[in-house]
Amino acid sequence: MEQQYQLPIQPESTFDSDQVACVCEVLHQSGDIDRLAEFIWKIPNREDLRRNESVLKAQAFICFHRQNFKELYRILETNQFSPENHAELQDLWLRAHYSEAEKIRGRELGAVGKYRIRRKFPLPRTIWDGEETSYCFREKSRYTLKNWYAKNPYPSPKEKKELAEETHLTVTQVSNWFKNRRQRDRAAESKGSIISGERKEDSDLSSDDGLCDVKHQQQQQQQQHQQQHQQQQQQHQQQHRQQHHQRQQCSQMLLNPSMSMSSAVQETNSLATAYSNQLAAAATPGFNFAYNTHQSMQYIPSADMLYMTSYQSL
Repeated sequence: MEQQYQLPIQPESTFDSDQVACVCEVLHQSGDIDRLAEFIWKIPNREDLRRNESVLKAQAFICFHRQNFKELYRILETNQFSPENHAELQDLWLRAHYSEAEKIRGRELGAVGKYRIRRKFPLPRTIWDGEETSYCFREKSRYTLKNWYAKNPYPSPKEKKELAEETHLTVTQVSNWFKNRRQRDRAAESKGSIISGERKEDSDLSSDDGLCDVKHQQQQQQQQHQQQHQQQQQQHQQQHRQQHHQRQQCSQMLLNPSMSMSSAVQETNSLATAYSNQLAAAATPGFNFAYNTHQSMQYIPSADMLYMTSYQSL
């Protein structure tokens, strides 16, 4: 790569701003930051060169690669750049802030961490056209995707490619957006809940990058825990009702003088056997039920015990 620039590239005093800009672009595209820096530092101190956009962009890239983030921010915030350079410079701005945060925390940032950095350090208007973005998705792009989704939630590969060109996104980003949107809609349908327009719009904001997956998974886990807790409570209540009913049946048999002792013993054994299969393991001489069962229902006596304590035998 360096052999392509064996001739010394010096910003001669006779160079105009266009020629200097051309050299800056060539060196920048080559990725040779050291040669680019050497050229930039030797540029004559002329106003037209110091304000040249290609020179300023080159200085920004040099500051980023040398981790001189303070100077990088100054260049980006105090100079106006044309829209064709916005994407590259926005990437520098975000990556620099991510790098500073990771250095402080001592670990890589996740999707949520990067989102917080973007909120804390919004793009300066010098490298941003002012259009609202949602997790790096423009409002126009999201509007186009939402309209298409309403017509067809399953676009073909060819249609995804066309959407990517129309929204200025990659095919992967388009595919992920549709996948995430379908997952959220299926989850909402399975729960039988109707999402209001405002909540649905908020849900859309969390779908365009990795953050949506994090929030969606957390919500699903919380809802699953709540459902499990409710099911357990319902099961406990049902057990208590069944045990109370069983207790009443046993009491009625014991206090019923018209029922013979053999019939009472047979009924009690059948009830206890059925109950042991549903709620507890058999124990001698009785049946012990779940720990959280009401105290009066934690023990049902065996047939022999019933015979010994039968009201009729007193």
